[in-house]
Amino acid sequence: MSHKAGNPENSEENWTYLNQEEIVDLMRLRGTNVSRRTIRQLLKKHKYIKRKSQKQKAGGSCANRNEQFENIAQKVQDFKSTQDPFLSMDTKKKEQIGSYSRGNDALYGTKAESTNDHDFKNKNTIIGVPHGIYDDENKHGQIVIGSSSDTSEFSCCCIRNWWNQIGCISYPWACRLLILCDGGGSNSSRHYIFKEDLQNLAIEIGLDITIAHYPPYCSKWNPIEHRFFPHVSNALRRGATINSIEEMAEKISRTKTKTGVCTSVFIDKKEYKKGRKYSDGFKENNKIAFDDYLPKWNYTAFAHP
Repeated sequence: MSHKAGNPENSEENWTYLNQEEIVDLMRLRGTNVSRRTIRQLLKKHKYIKRKSQKQKAGGSCANRNEQFENIAQKVQDFKSTQDPFLSMDTKKKEQIGSYSRGNDALYGTKAESTNDHDFKNKNTIIGVPHGIYDDENKHGQIVIGSSSDTSEFSCCCIRNWWNQIGCISYPWACRLLILCDGGGSNSSRHYIFKEDLQNLAIEIGLDITIAHYPPYCSKWNPIEHRFFPHVSNALRRGATINSIEEMAEKISRTKTKTGVCTSVFIDKKEYKKGRKYSDGFKENNKIAFDDYLPKWNYTAFAHP
């Protein structure tokens, strides 16, 4: 029994810590001579199959969680009805550039590639920062790879790049844009520097930009997290090392699926400063329109404030 565990709330959920060979050895010690094939068949008969853990339990909760999800769904429907673009945005896990192994998938080859025997970065290690924007309607993703800091300015530059390179062609009639994102990092719902950069961007590109943040502990429900980023990760794992930002871009550009998901990749080598503050008086005199309902997570920067 020390090799068995389960869910105390559901008697049908059980698992064992033993592999097939260990079960065979224990059976033989108890006088029953069986083969691994028999053990495999018995495990299958009793519904014991290999299962991975699933990240489904929320790390915390917050007030108005469900209300914001309903609010986001309503906003998406509103933008769909007028054929205006709605996007999902987030920054993917940073990648170390150099001879680092990343637990990659095995590739066909005549010889294994040698990598560092440890993954600690040093002062000369370049970090690739992949910022993603996903258009679910067109099943198209954009990745901008930065080599500086993940700041609000960088985030807004990525939105500008999407509109100038992709959006204005796909949605030439658009006069507004909805972006779904989590509530932390470079697009934090609490930081006014992001709102100021967003306001300046809205004026520059001539679009009203509406932001809807997912509640705390809910970022995994952001569409980009499960409809685009997993395919980018698969593309990056096809090869042991990434030796330059350009090579990282080339690997990500292979991202595509049989259902039609495709990718555009851009490189941004601009230096972005950390710790920037919003302008004096912006918080008190800004023209950002906060929604009457859940304003901390929903607001619009107007092109003509």
